[in-house]
Amino acid sequence: MSDLEKLKNIQKQSVGDEPVVLDSGMGENTILSVQDLHTSFKTDNGEVSAVNGISFNLDRGKTLGIVGESGSGKSVTAYSIMRILAENGYVKSGKILYNGENILDWSEKKMRKFRGEKISIIFQDPMTSLNPVFSIGYQLIEAVRLHTNKTKKEAKERAIELLKLVGVNEPEIRMKKYPHELSGGMRQRVMIAMALCCEPDILIADEPTTALDVTIQAQIMFELIQDLQQKMGMSIIMVTHDLGLIASMCDEIIVMYGGRICERGTADAIFYRPAHEYTKGLLRSIPRVENMNQRLVPIGGSPINLLNMPKGCAFCPRCENAMKICLERLPDEYRVDDDHLAACWMNVADLMTG
Repeated sequence: MSDLEKLKNIQKQSVGDEPVVLDSGMGENTILSVQDLHTSFKTDNGEVSAVNGISFNLDRGKTLGIVGESGSGKSVTAYSIMRILAENGYVKSGKILYNGENILDWSEKKMRKFRGEKISIIFQDPMTSLNPVFSIGYQLIEAVRLHTNKTKKEAKERAIELLKLVGVNEPEIRMKKYPHELSGGMRQRVMIAMALCCEPDILIADEPTTALDVTIQAQIMFELIQDLQQKMGMSIIMVTHDLGLIASMCDEIIVMYGGRICERGTADAIFYRPAHEYTKGLLRSIPRVENMNQRLVPIGGSPINLLNMPKGCAFCPRCENAMKICLERLPDEYRVDDDHLAACWMNVADLMTG
């Protein structure tokens, strides 16, 4: 029997004929359930499959981190949930369940009500997300009035209250300012205030600290967002490329590559027991206080071309430990532990030598 056949047999004995995934059904505390989501974009060169069959659950009051390089599909996943894809993008198949209802079946009118009232998003760059020709106050008041029945006076009071909530000093004065008159950190706080104007059930933060320095990142991520979550009881999806940034604030972390989930688990599982070669590569590239004199080890090669996906594991062309089966067959999710899954043939290969 060849090594390829042995690996296949071991995987069947270890994880069964069907892929092992976290329960994609709606649990008692589940507020959002993404099930076998496929999202594609039509381009002049062909169809780009940006998200390829991902599934996960988000529970009430919990924080889910989605991590990966640029082009891994994490932001497209967020935009698919919000249904704000570009004109050439569409959800090809799958379900996105909010409290048991598939939002992909909803009309645009119902989605407009859903956005802002039940789910909000903080975009990557606050400078391009805020309109430069309108004052901060005008934009906040407009957002409040769009999703509530408040009068202009009540909306203004609510806008000032929100700016105070997110730590903006002298909010009455800031209301009269234009985006270019505020610092990057202040603009990001305004974006968060706008996202919270209707106290949504779910907050999606898409690279919320991209344009901020390290000190402000800590203030925004660890102090502000976590504090707001405790006060408002929101569920949060944190989309980022920085594993170190979300280590202490996520209940579950999903690592994506090539539009697929390659590993998922608790923060402890991902950081201390990584089981996918891509996750290990990401962790090796994080600066560590105890090894400041040590050079970082980058992941070799370039991100996968989504127009030309390999037959097997998407990370295979960049993996130093790739085997023949990695080229030929896509690995299923293998249960490393009760709270830890990884789609990597190396875990199955370890059983052959263990």
